[in-house]
Order: sequence, then structure tokens, then C-alpha cells
Amino acid sequence: MTAPNALTGSAALADRAAHGRNARTRAPRSGHGVFAPAPDRPDVIEVLERQSATRLPELVPIRYGRMLESPFRFYRGAAAVMATDLGPLPDTGLRVQLCGDAHLLNFRLLASPERHLVFDINDFDETFPGPFEWDVKRLAASFVIAARANGFAAREQDDAVRTCVRAYRERMREFAGMRTLDVWYAQDDADQMRALLAYAMDKKGRRRTAEATARARTRTSLQAFAQLTRRTPEGRRIAADPPLIIPLRDLQDRTTREGEDKELQTLLEGYARTLPWDRRHLLRRYRLVDLARKVVGVGSVGTRCWILLLLGRDDDDPLLLQAKEAQESVLAAHTGGERYDNQGRRVVTGQRLIQTTSDIFLGWTHVVGFDGRDRDFYVRQLRDWKGIARPDTMEPALLNLFGQVCGASLARAHARSGDPVALAAYLGGGDRFDRALTGFAQAYADQNERDFAALGEAARSGRIKVAEL
Repeated sequence: MTAPNALTGSAALADRAAHGRNARTRAPRSGHGVFAPAPDRPDVIEVLERQSATRLPELVPIRYGRMLESPFRFYRGAAAVMATDLGPLPDTGLRVQLCGDAHLLNFRLLASPERHLVFDINDFDETFPGPFEWDVKRLAASFVIAARANGFAAREQDDAVRTCVRAYRERMREFAGMRTLDVWYAQDDADQMRALLAYAMDKKGRRRTAEATARARTRTSLQAFAQLTRRTPEGRRIAADPPLIIPLRDLQDRTTREGEDKELQTLLEGYARTLPWDRRHLLRRYRLVDLARKVVGVGSVGTRCWILLLLGRDDDDPLLLQAKEAQESVLAAHTGGERYDNQGRRVVTGQRLIQTTSDIFLGWTHVVGFDGRDRDFYVRQLRDWKGIARPDTMEPALLNLFGQVCGASLARAHARSGDPVALAAYLGGGDRFDRALTGFAQAYADQNERDFAALGEAARSGRIKVAEL
């Protein structure tokens, strides 16, 4: 219902567009093209160690070991470092629900509840409201870092960034002209994308895209079930692979084992209450038979993550859930935004706002651990038709195409939560923003390499402990 004095029709659109153009005064588009570390920039190792202090100490060396594999792996684990760098910069004030960690490997093929394969963002651990350009900058820098790892020339690195940012800008301008519900229903269907991209790809590229789509459809819960479980006299159970996968039954300390078991039972009960009634009914068709602690990702290593094996009709009717600890977003301290009473709920509500389609078992909970500490978790299916990009195998043309679909997908996510009219007006019809982000991405890739070197030096000096797993 329209308020009595509210602007309507073309006047309202003009006001929204003016708001976007006025943001150029606050943060000129060309100003995004530079990056220099703040004079009081905190020590990068201190930033990482503050995060590590809230994590399982025995797993922290694994996190550092993974981050030291390459500058790109470091970048994946250093969202907190980049948030620290972005916070002091002038920003547009054009707020959206940020992914918070929008590097290129967090875009992938996923299954919708209707069993369609779609392309979307997949990681929301750091999701938080903030200025739209923070996501675009993190995505742009990831393309330079990935291109450098492949030995691409500087021109090829810049091409990938410009293609990505141009796709973001042009898609946002499309959304600015669409009806509100049409923006909300917009989706990047994998088959439609493949048909569109086929015109720009050679035979080899088309074959690889088709293969990636086919692989994603094989990455089902049943495949994960076969890989992660084994038959025992008691039935199917999660297979141990220490220290990456440790079943609850294998925890050495009896007090810890019993405490974790009670905590996880409480976790499952609380999680179920956050599901819609029909999903709770579906969940009740399954019984919990096993639990295991699992090491996941790069930046997430050290947070508490459990896999839960549930069975339905029989041992060949599984449901694998992942319960992952949700800590405060790395963006929270830099945005001045509201604080959340439950970090798991923050992740879930952010995901539902950004993604066009979400896991039917997505939910959250809060538990008081047996050690007396409060912890928030979110829960989802462990794997369901997920296709992961392999940038290390991409040639320049294919990386550009991947940048195109990532940029367009990010625009769709931002248009759902932000104002596409204001965002499009800020971005404009020219390539000024595209060129500026190219400069930023190169400068930040340089900073990332310096930080990667600093972590390596900390490992060599013994300041941090590293495990290679």
C-alpha cells in the first residue's frame, strides 16, 4: 500500500536513479581504481590469529597449511583480511545483502528443489548487509589472482576482470528495467546458460562445459554416501579419515565424546524447529545413526563442522546433513550494521535472500556446548548436484566466460536485496567502473601476494604452526 505522500510512478523511479547518481559524489567510480594499505593497517598474521583463537586449536595448523599452498588458496582463507582493508575505504552507501566472500570458487552449479541445475553463489558464511562494491571487488581480485596462477599475461588478467565487471553492470541495468517480481524470479538455468555461451565458445570449450554440467548431476547425496560411509555389523556408518573426518565414536576422551553426543542431539532438535512444517514432517521420516567431525574448506578450517548420517527406509535410503558452526561475519565490524542474535540465522536468512533457490533442508540452531560456551550452527545437505569450477585448467577465453557468468550472477543476487535502479544509475552505461575495478584488482592481487609471503615467513620463523593436509 502506498503511503499518502510517497512518490509514485516515474517520479519514484527518477528519485531512485538520482539516489544512485548522487552516490558518485560520495564514492566516485574512478576512485575505486586504486588501493593502498592504510597507514594503520593491522598485521595480517594478527588478523588471522584473532580468528584462529575462536577455533579448534588442533585444526588451526591445517588451515594455515592449506592457505600456504598458493596465493589463491591464501585469498580464499583471508576474507577477514580483505574486510579489514575495505572497511576504511570510501563507499557508495548503496547497500545490498553481501555474499561477503564472493571469490570465483564460491560460484557453482547447484540443484534447485525442482531438480533443475542452476548457477548461483554457494557460500554464505560471511553474508552481511553492506556496500555492493565490496562483493564486486572481492570477485574481481579473485580473477586476477587465478589468472596469475595460470601464468596469464597482465592484459589477459585485465580482460577477465573487465568481462566480469561489465557483465555485472550490464545485468544490473537489465534488472533496473524489470518488474519487481521478475527480478525476484530471475534464475540462471545451467542449460540456458550453456546454450547462450555456445555461440562464444569453440568446440573444446563447449565440450568442457557439457562435461562440467554432467559431472555436477553426478555429485549427489548418494555419491557422497558411497564415499563417506562403510558397511559395519551395526549397519552403514561414517568412515574415519583422521584428522579430516573423525566419527564421534572415535573421539578418545569419553567425557568429550558423551558431551558432544548430547550437544549434537540438542542441535538436531533445535534445527528441526526452524524448518517449515512440511520439511519437519519429511525430516521425521529419517533416523539419526551416526555423526562425525569434518574439516571443510580453507577459511572455515577450525570451526566446528559435523556431518550427520540419517537413514530412511533402510541402509540404502540416506540423508547426509552438514551442521556448520556460524561465527560473526568478518564484515560485521566494518559496516556499522545491526548485530544478529544467532549467526546461523544470519547465514540462512542471507542465503535465502541472495540465492534464487535454496536447499530444502536449510535451517539453523543454537546450542550451549558441554564446555558451557554458546555456539550457533546452520544446517544443510552435505552435497546435492554441486559442480565446482576448475580455474587452474582454464585458458584465457574460458576464464573470461566464467567471469561473465559470475558477474551476471552476482548482479542478480544484489538486485534481489538492493535497489537495481539506484545501482544501475551509479554504474552508468559506460565502462568507467569496469576500468576502475581492473586497477583495484591488480593492486589488491599485489597486496595478497605480500600477505601470502608474510604468512610463509611466519611459518618459517615458528610464529605459527603449519600442518600439510
